[in-house]
Amino acid sequence: MTEGRSEQDRVRIFDTTLRDGEQSPGIALNRQEKLEIAHQLARLGVDIIEAGFPITSPGDFDSVQAIAREVEGPVICGLARTSKQDIDAAWNAIKDAERPRIHTFIATSDIHIERKLQTTREDVKGQARAAVAQARRYTDDVEFSPEDGSRSDVEFMAEVIQIALDEGATTINVPDTVGYTMPNEYAEMFRRLYELIPGLKDVTVSVHCHDDLGLAVANSFAGLTAGARQVECAVNGIGERAGNASLEEIVMLLHTREPSVGLWTGAVTREIARTSRLVSRLTGYPVQPNKAIVGRNAFAHEAGIHQDGVLKERTTYEIMDATTIGLDSNAIVLGKHSGRHALRNALEELGFEVDGAALNAAFKSFKELADKKKTVTAVDLEAIVSDEMRQAPTAFDLESFDVEASNTRAPLARVRVRLPDGTVESGSFTGDGPVDAFFSAINAAVGHDARLREYHVSAVTGGRDALGEVTVLLELNGSLASGVGVSTDILEASGKAYLRALSTALAKAEEDWSGSAAEEAERALERVERSTPAP
Repeated sequence: MTEGRSEQDRVRIFDTTLRDGEQSPGIALNRQEKLEIAHQLARLGVDIIEAGFPITSPGDFDSVQAIAREVEGPVICGLARTSKQDIDAAWNAIKDAERPRIHTFIATSDIHIERKLQTTREDVKGQARAAVAQARRYTDDVEFSPEDGSRSDVEFMAEVIQIALDEGATTINVPDTVGYTMPNEYAEMFRRLYELIPGLKDVTVSVHCHDDLGLAVANSFAGLTAGARQVECAVNGIGERAGNASLEEIVMLLHTREPSVGLWTGAVTREIARTSRLVSRLTGYPVQPNKAIVGRNAFAHEAGIHQDGVLKERTTYEIMDATTIGLDSNAIVLGKHSGRHALRNALEELGFEVDGAALNAAFKSFKELADKKKTVTAVDLEAIVSDEMRQAPTAFDLESFDVEASNTRAPLARVRVRLPDGTVESGSFTGDGPVDAFFSAINAAVGHDARLREYHVSAVTGGRDALGEVTVLLELNGSLASGVGVSTDILEASGKAYLRALSTALAKAEEDWSGSAAEEAERALERVERSTPAP
């Protein structure tokens, strides 16, 4: 710990990228992708990883369990409602973690109690008591959240929190679930809770803010100034609706202004940029250019006056050093004659542990890229390794494509796609443009009528030979799914992205169906149990 820092002033970073962040429309990470993000979060130095909501699907349970078993360092947390099944599922998913935590919640605002839960305040108190008590029987580390806390009657919410404390909760998180509050209101709410609940000072108090009014970071900071010492946030600010408080913004706020605010975190700031890029690639959510801290314009200067000032002294216009968050990782690391051993070492320096078939696949992609580029940078390596990781065994694979385009006739695309069962199907189509024709031909080959909603192209690095990264968002049977593809050929990257989004949409539909079937079976069992006389 840096000299002069007090442990009482340390802010614990609770990352919910893999839980609240993954609830963003169109995001559906597979097990391997979640594991890779979790490992990177550990390298970033977050204190707690909320790995998922285990009860929601077998896939989420499996991913949380894998993270609990394989990721070392942070506390691994699973979310649960107050039902016994939820808490059992959460514990079974995280119990193998080095430091497991159960996070249980129930709404305390009257609008949620009456309209969503359709119950009473007394029932909420009873559910909170039972849930925390059950979780506490499994682990000493239990977090409780009164959902929609910022719109709750503070006296009633204090009663529920006191019950959670009485049953052994060790962290109390009071969320601004719908992003409604303002910094002064949020801070005052915490001050009032400290008055109403004397024992609150003896546990960790947490903030969880959404960005519906653009105040998630400001509200989180207000909660910290009022005494909270845990902040719940997500990489790139992803999450429900407008998203969560942005991890990189809150970390760099505390890092940059530590002398003024006296608060600090254990985050390894040099890992921020890499973490942001990884999450963006795997979720398919691009980072806006003017995004604070990690946007590509965050340290760019267009105005002549600014450029002149920065050339003379960087701090005239930059309050942070770009290298502090790892934005110096564009350095050249390999050339076309580099071998497998050099690639492996470079990947290990970037935090990727690859061997065997995975190393062979990465080496093949590296050699293909090196034949097209004079030099390969760290960012290029991140992109191609992340691209390889997205190759799910059951995903569609683009075998070949041919696109004819001119300004005198409609573009024509022909494709061959390998299906999950190993067969290869062909498709051809004309369209309004080459990309439209290409995607329509893919639809014809796979037999699904997906509709393109968004299409983004960006360069991974600079230069004419840069890797292109394509992000698509499509809709299939009312469900949104995103996909990302990387290649020096934009059409090839587009085809990869589209097929991955399509694979995600189909997997999501299958999981939703399985979940619905399981829920219906559970309800049927409950009906049978209610109709059976007690012994």
